[in-house]
Amino acid sequence: MTLTVHSQNNKNTSYTNQSGEKVLRLECVLPVSLTDAWKLFTTDEKLKKWIAPLVHIELKTGGYIITNYDKSKSLSDSSSIKLPITSFIENEILVLKIILNDNFVKSVRESDANLQECIQFIKVDDKHTKIVSSMIGWGTGTDWDEAYEFFVKGNEWTYKELLNNYK
Repeated sequence: MTLTVHSQNNKNTSYTNQSGEKVLRLECVLPVSLTDAWKLFTTDEKLKKWIAPLVHIELKTGGYIITNYDKSKSLSDSSSIKLPITSFIENEILVLKIILNDNFVKSVRESDANLQECIQFIKVDDKHTKIVSSMIGWGTGTDWDEAYEFFVKGNEWTYKELLNNYK
């Protein structure tokens, strides 16, 4: 049996769950071991290669990832994005709370309590790891639809950066 892995593909497998809620789901296979894939998401050095030029992670339940896309700013600047770590199981799953910023309308920001990203790490073989990112907790209505579309584009771009810069 031959395993064919297309490492440069981002696959959008979004769907609506049995409760009628949207799940924004992206999948990709990285040509790295499970341990190395985990490090891409959980160490400052590796995160800087693909997520943002300024980044710091406090890997613990109740910790956070903080990023800034502007090299001229600092991580303490108000333009930084802070994602609390809700939970994690090493080499298996990382759950981030999504806190919407001022780029989103007030009604959506005030109702984002359940919005989160669950990132799964699945061993394909010793040299390949499948990453499955599922954003859940979406609200309903036009404003939420716009937020969802923003994250479709943003997450596709982010995971493309991961695939292009995983080394």
